[in-house]
Amino acid sequence: MIVPLLYLVLAGAYLLVVPVALMIYLKQRWYAAGSIERTLMYFMVFLFFPGLLVLSPIVNLRPKPRKIEA
Repeated sequence: MIVPLLYLVLAGAYLLVVPVALMIYLKQRWYAAGSIERTLMYFMVFLFFPGLLVLSPIVNLRPKPRKIEA
């Protein structure tokens, strides 16, 4: 009974918990990241791509509109 529960917890973490945390981190740091940090971001997106695909229909991360001063 413990093995299926462990698989369920790990699958939930891989498909839901870590991708949500990754999306929040990416949204906060995308425009301020250095080259090494950006490489780590790309690796994490590659690693957790299935979870990001699961969440993609729900999450809307459009950039904020820029203010144009004339």
